[in-house]
Amino acid sequence: MTDQTSTLTADGTAPSPESDPQWWRQAAVYQIYPRSFADSDGNTIGDLRGITERVPYLSALGIDAVWLSPFYPSALADGGYDVDDYRDVDPKIGTLSDFDEMISALHAAGIRLIADIVPNHTSDRHEWFRAAVEAGPGSPERARFIFRDGLGSAGELPPADWTSIFGGPAWTQVPDGQWYLHTFAKEQPDLNWENPEVREDFKETIRFWSERGVDGFRIDVAHGLAKRLPEQLPSQAELDRLPWDGSHPTWDRDEVHEIYAEWREVFDEFDPPRSAVAEAWVGADRRPLYASEKGLGQAFNFDLLEAHFDADQFRDVVTFNLELAERAGSSSTWVLSNHDVVRHATRYGLPPKAAHEEKAGTDWLLSGGVEPRLDAEGGLRRARAASLFELALPGSAYIYQGEELGLHEVADIPDEARQDPTFFRNTGVEIGRDGCRVPLPWSSEGASFGFGPARPHLPQPSWFARCAVQVQDGDPESTLNLYRRALSLRSRLRTDEELEWLHTDDAQVLGFVRPNGWACVTNFGTAPVTLPEGEVLLSSSPLDDGRLPGEATAWLQT
Repeated sequence: MTDQTSTLTADGTAPSPESDPQWWRQAAVYQIYPRSFADSDGNTIGDLRGITERVPYLSALGIDAVWLSPFYPSALADGGYDVDDYRDVDPKIGTLSDFDEMISALHAAGIRLIADIVPNHTSDRHEWFRAAVEAGPGSPERARFIFRDGLGSAGELPPADWTSIFGGPAWTQVPDGQWYLHTFAKEQPDLNWENPEVREDFKETIRFWSERGVDGFRIDVAHGLAKRLPEQLPSQAELDRLPWDGSHPTWDRDEVHEIYAEWREVFDEFDPPRSAVAEAWVGADRRPLYASEKGLGQAFNFDLLEAHFDADQFRDVVTFNLELAERAGSSSTWVLSNHDVVRHATRYGLPPKAAHEEKAGTDWLLSGGVEPRLDAEGGLRRARAASLFELALPGSAYIYQGEELGLHEVADIPDEARQDPTFFRNTGVEIGRDGCRVPLPWSSEGASFGFGPARPHLPQPSWFARCAVQVQDGDPESTLNLYRRALSLRSRLRTDEELEWLHTDDAQVLGFVRPNGWACVTNFGTAPVTLPEGEVLLSSSPLDDGRLPGEATAWLQT
């Protein structure tokens, strides 16, 4: 793996915002999908210089940190999550010097950086995997990955009938006849985390980026690293029936926390200690293990993202996850959109799944499966209300690029322009994730709406012109300015990580108050309601003769 030393400071470490070891507990974090954020050189994809040029925009937005999705060298078989080299930058989006300039600009603006780490798998172009294929069965090079002999008289069949997350087989054969495991695309071979060399090398990767100034890490597929495969592999059906209780062969094994305990020692080598947040799709009773202070320290909860726009569901999600965070000694995380899901403005504008539909949900609806079509106006109204609700909660809030513009999912991407492997491996079943990864509109005109000098790598719809930053910047009622005001108030009002639910007589109204008297009230119904006594600081929709309209949120100082 490439290993170069940063030259930002005389002692080889990068400057950082004012030291605060607990900064992450209630941070507002903005996720940048770098290839779709801003293109500075016209090669059709976003780059690090594009991010640097937009630091004033990020600063004006009022965020505390940027989460940077993978920026490593990659063939983009899975949007950059197929990593060729963990200690370098993809030349199509920049250099290590560009990275240094970007992080310096962010830090100068008081914005921290969280880097995405992808430890479950490499790419098939990674030097380790190429060496493993060349070295042959039984070699130390192959021991870094998970290889097995095939079944059948000549090993011509895979070791098991397992299916990858993206569809298709989870085992692929190499020229000498052995097969390697890939939980995701065939271009993403799984690493063997029982191999000491793998464990030591990733600790060096953490040190490499920490020394360049990275403040924290988002751990991709954090629940997948530890695997213990029996000699005789179970079938896919048998695998699916096994409980995720710490002993499953491939998911959420107890041993994974030994890895993260070692990582915590590395995080704590730095001042302040580097933070980490786990992407761990596990049962709620298992999530606190990832958020332990002896491990990663924080774990995503996606429960709010998966909830309908419903008062009871929102209250249950918040109550439950605050209790989980307290058990872990951590703070909760709140997410409504990210690079893997349909944008929440669109989700809230689609009808809920019907029990009689064989294949429903947003994927089918977006691809034309059923009627009615998207209620774009209603979806955005509910999204604005949900966003204010989320930003008022104790804990860290994650904002996905473009949600501050109220962007909807781009559903009408031609098949030949799509890039997501889930679409190609599940054609006709899943529409894929490209619709939330379309490059951002910065201006209302031009071939790329200001994204860059050339047409971008994914086509933008004409309606992006109405949502562009340039258009929204001067509109005081725009979604962009709603986010700016909310994040500014949030920074000023932030207090202890507690809330008290407000009593309301209407089951469609959900309210809570933070310890300093900052109250949040959301009307999930459609009729206007009377607000509690207090000064209204902000509302997601204009008040109706002093009342909170339907599908709206208001913040008050009580």
